[in-house]
Amino acid sequence: MQNKRRVVVTGMGMVTPLGTGMRKSWEAICGGQSGIGPVTRFDASQLKCRVAGEVKDFNPLDFMDGQFTRRFDIFMQYALAAARMTVEDAGFKGKMDNPERAGVIMGTAVGAHNYFRPVFSLVEQNKLNKVPPFLILNAAGNLMSGVIAIEFGCRGPHHCVMDACAAGTNAIGVGFKAIQHGEADMVIAGGAESPVNEIMMGSLDALGAMASRHNGEPHRASRPFDADRDGFVSGEGSGVLMLELLDSALKRGARIYGEVAGYGNNCDAYHYTAPSPEGKVQADCMRLALKDAGVEPGQVDYINAHGTATVLNDLGETRAIKAVFGEHAKKLAVSSNKSAIGHMWGAAGAVEAIFTMLTLKHGIIPPTLNHEFPDPQCDLDYVPNTARKADVKVALSNSFGFGGINGTLVLRKINE
Repeated sequence: MQNKRRVVVTGMGMVTPLGTGMRKSWEAICGGQSGIGPVTRFDASQLKCRVAGEVKDFNPLDFMDGQFTRRFDIFMQYALAAARMTVEDAGFKGKMDNPERAGVIMGTAVGAHNYFRPVFSLVEQNKLNKVPPFLILNAAGNLMSGVIAIEFGCRGPHHCVMDACAAGTNAIGVGFKAIQHGEADMVIAGGAESPVNEIMMGSLDALGAMASRHNGEPHRASRPFDADRDGFVSGEGSGVLMLELLDSALKRGARIYGEVAGYGNNCDAYHYTAPSPEGKVQADCMRLALKDAGVEPGQVDYINAHGTATVLNDLGETRAIKAVFGEHAKKLAVSSNKSAIGHMWGAAGAVEAIFTMLTLKHGIIPPTLNHEFPDPQCDLDYVPNTARKADVKVALSNSFGFGGINGTLVLRKINE
């Protein structure tokens, strides 16, 4: 462990259903607010699930010009906006000082679905000469990372991670490893998504994975670990972090939110959509992250759970936590941000990592909303309904995605 390069977080930015900007989203989630409401982007009356976590206050022209908004899907707009906020928060102005040592690694699950919708009708009408030239760039998922790299002159490691619901977490993990292994000194890392459209919502509704019992009370729809849960709620937005070599951050006098101490990644190899029910592989993922960080299970204070509010995920994650932490599991605080913002797909892990970093910094654990009817099989401390003050020194952030892909980050407080 002594020879490993240490990686810290020096800037963060986010666009969420709770608001544009880190402060607005943080204050809202700690205040027990919900960003989930009726679907307004399209007529969802034919669907069983008619609620979503839509971003409501985003003005792209605050962050980019009109030409960019016409050329690129809204998920890329969220990503660029969050990246701008992150770079500014980290204390940089414009281009990176040492561009060959600065990377960009972003994640998404489904990418530019919104850009494609109107193009489908052109193809059906045989108007191929009207297909916009920028469609091909939106189809290339790596362009999200590319536009951020171009904006800030980052010529170091560059990837777009398409790892379903674990994409944001794994993008941070890959960026962390790039710095730890000496390939970069700083990495802009995170995720972005905008899946609230007819295609995605229709498919998920047919799959039967989404919440449908609380259309009349949207704020009650996302119910992780609650006995009355009936599926997840889709959300949208972006979360981006500036990962930086500790020595570099100290040298330039940067504000440090906390440390990325460890990362684990594996695959259930079990089912296309369902997690392995006993949580064994998810437990192994957490163990890998703890080992990478050199942290014992008893040192962990808090877990920001994947917590989707599906029966299989909630039971499997609870079992995995018990398998890893044993008796200490009863002492852990566990909460799910998805109760307030919905499941932001490829952006989820990045946004949740930001909230976890803010927990380390400010000593407040956001609650699991709508935890009204305890499930006997989900019997951990889920921080129900109200934020909690706590001195959290070590935390985990979990993401488990379709295809069985798993990612866990170990995040640690740095004493100032």
